[in-house]
Amino acid sequence: MLDLKFVRENPEIVKQNIRNKFQDQKLPLVDEVIELDLKSRAAKQEADDLRNKRNTISKQIGGLMAKGQREEAEALKKQVTEFSERLASLEVSEAELTEEIRKRMMVIPNIIDPSVPIGKDDSENVENERFGEPVVPDFEIPYHTDIMERLHGIDLDAARRVAGNGFYYLKGNIARLHSAVLSYARDFMINRGFTYYVPPFMIRSDVVTGVMSFAEMEGMMYKIEGEDLYLIGTSEHSMIGSFIDQIIPEAELPYTLTSYSPCFRKEKGAHGIEERGVYRIHQFEKQEMIVVCKPEDSMMWYEKLWKNTVDFFRTLDIPVRTLECCSGDLADLKVKSCDVEAWSPRQKKYFEVGSCSNLGDAQARRLKIRVAGENGNKYFAHTLNNTVVAPPRMLIAFLENNLQADGSIRIPEALRPYMGGMDKITE
Repeated sequence: MLDLKFVRENPEIVKQNIRNKFQDQKLPLVDEVIELDLKSRAAKQEADDLRNKRNTISKQIGGLMAKGQREEAEALKKQVTEFSERLASLEVSEAELTEEIRKRMMVIPNIIDPSVPIGKDDSENVENERFGEPVVPDFEIPYHTDIMERLHGIDLDAARRVAGNGFYYLKGNIARLHSAVLSYARDFMINRGFTYYVPPFMIRSDVVTGVMSFAEMEGMMYKIEGEDLYLIGTSEHSMIGSFIDQIIPEAELPYTLTSYSPCFRKEKGAHGIEERGVYRIHQFEKQEMIVVCKPEDSMMWYEKLWKNTVDFFRTLDIPVRTLECCSGDLADLKVKSCDVEAWSPRQKKYFEVGSCSNLGDAQARRLKIRVAGENGNKYFAHTLNNTVVAPPRMLIAFLENNLQADGSIRIPEALRPYMGGMDKITE
């Protein structure tokens, strides 16, 4: 959410940003906000004037009563009553105007960074850099569920009987590999100075609307019937939410956090949810990284965060690339974002395994996360998040890139301590 003062003083910048995101239907919101803001400030000014007059007259009434001038005092009392009635009406108007402004401000997109490429959708995202040499072996690589089934590591049919499409049972060494990757990711981030968390897996609606846009919320979140609770789509939601309504001493920044959680997603409108596989599913687990920092440090942390994911995948011998998200592919709260994509030797292309985002002060403004500076001034923190790893999607890349000609799966050295010393998985 933008600063209302910024919108008031820079309407053309806000409108151009909306055009850059190809959301022209939102352009009228800017003028509506400015008009409502004028009415709100006028109502507030009138209310303040009436309060001052009422206070002055109230003092006069006491003096008149003391002098025995009851008629004059009664006349002033009527005036005070009229002021109070008008004030009550103005307070209702102020509240209504404030809510109308808030509703519009919540859907006006954040100002994107100047470095973000302009494009309509993810087809116009821009490759930044590749890490590791993509290899296509001279033997056929089966579909990932075929690899898992041959290793007795997955049961999709049982999952459909229990929960429907978009779920899975992992078992045996594939399930162990899944847990090993998450444990390794946890320690990888701890070794880089991040504090490990296991957060709540449900959050209230005020946190949901604080951490994401309405469009994201509708397409992702599962609501708990009869309660003000939602299942999280990522632990970022809980982690950023933990700072709601807090004033953070500047000296404590940055907070560098890494969190594990299951993730639950509707995947509303997603293609492929009926497909046989685990690429797009309703339930998965993830290791995340979150940073809360000073505004001037957020771009530096953005660069560090995506590099952490690249480094993690390279220790597992998986080639990756980074893809800069264009303006039309950015969620409304994001200032800048890039995807980390892993190489698929079966498909001979890269696919998304993580996303790094700088949200500026958008989440902090919605959740009222402020920083107390050394000079006593308070300002909104900046928040960032990035995926460390999200199996089982990551397992697709792992299995394909570590599959051997004999059908076994090589275990990279970094992961072997988490697999009981195993150097390969066989049937």
